[in-house]
Amino acid sequence: MSLSDGVARPLRIMVVTDAWQPQVNGVVRTLETLGSELKRLGHEVAYITPDLFSTVPMPTYPEIKLAVFTRRTVAKLIAEFDPDAIHIATEGPIGLAARRYCQRSKIPFTTSFHTRFPDYVHARFGVPVAWTYRALRWFHAPASAVMVATRSLERELKDRGFGNLRLWSRGVDVDLFQPGPKDWLDLPRPVYLYVGRVAVEKNVEAFLQLDLPGSKLVVGNGPQLAELKAKYPHVRFAGPKFGKELARHYAASDVFVFPSKTDTFGLVILEALASGLPVAAYPVQGPMDIVGEARVGVLSDDLAGAARRALELKPDLCRDHALNFSWTACTNQFLTNLARPQRGRRFPANAAPQ
Repeated sequence: MSLSDGVARPLRIMVVTDAWQPQVNGVVRTLETLGSELKRLGHEVAYITPDLFSTVPMPTYPEIKLAVFTRRTVAKLIAEFDPDAIHIATEGPIGLAARRYCQRSKIPFTTSFHTRFPDYVHARFGVPVAWTYRALRWFHAPASAVMVATRSLERELKDRGFGNLRLWSRGVDVDLFQPGPKDWLDLPRPVYLYVGRVAVEKNVEAFLQLDLPGSKLVVGNGPQLAELKAKYPHVRFAGPKFGKELARHYAASDVFVFPSKTDTFGLVILEALASGLPVAAYPVQGPMDIVGEARVGVLSDDLAGAARRALELKPDLCRDHALNFSWTACTNQFLTNLARPQRGRRFPANAAPQ
């Protein structure tokens, strides 16, 4: 892989992230797949993740673990791996520790903007969106590149004062997610599927409230799960699913409903399309970037109407559309965006933690 400076050699790439297993979300799946693709291309990849630290549960999101006492360990791990490039994927405690180390050591790094955290904080706690965006601008400002999944998100963040924005799109595993048998799922047809976190910021209840024929199926976990299960007993809540079992649930459904208005992309949309499912969603960033004008989904403020009309779309076209999203192309974008490798520079193994 050739970087912008013409270097064509294997790189040692360190990815720093506060989002990791056992969390199940698009960020984690993206970072996992990125690592696999980078290794397939011959690069060496190391991760700094919450499982390497003592953690505490995040308030109102106990399944998300926040690392504590991160500074010395992060500094030690970076020095020991001696990376050519460092990518800080999240703005949590581990990301902050890595940012601090890089700045103090004058090491270039890149970041990525995965989540509309300001909208989530506002939805949960009422904190003004402008305050949180100010903090995020501070976090990302020193990065040589801030990677974003779509052009529309790039434009939005530019308008909010972010700089050094670069496109890093997303891909889908079309071998795992593909059309399959439907007859094993014992639900009245048609089956409308939601996959993702069961949380207020995902707007799941907007889907559950829809007047639709057939059945609603929810795959995922989250802080709203117990509340919504009690409130909507007619909905099938399957819990979190992974790998082949997740792909099986996609393939067995008829329409994928994506009620979120705050996601920056929506990897689950690509997984549904690869499985032959048409998409019903609001006309917002994420669905508009993926579906656009293609006849693979219906985007409307009338989500129930969109779900009913999506039944008329052809599964083959959905699958074909998903095939345009290659993980190889996305990984090449990531590599191009990385800060110039630190050729000739080595991190001292006994570097004092910053």
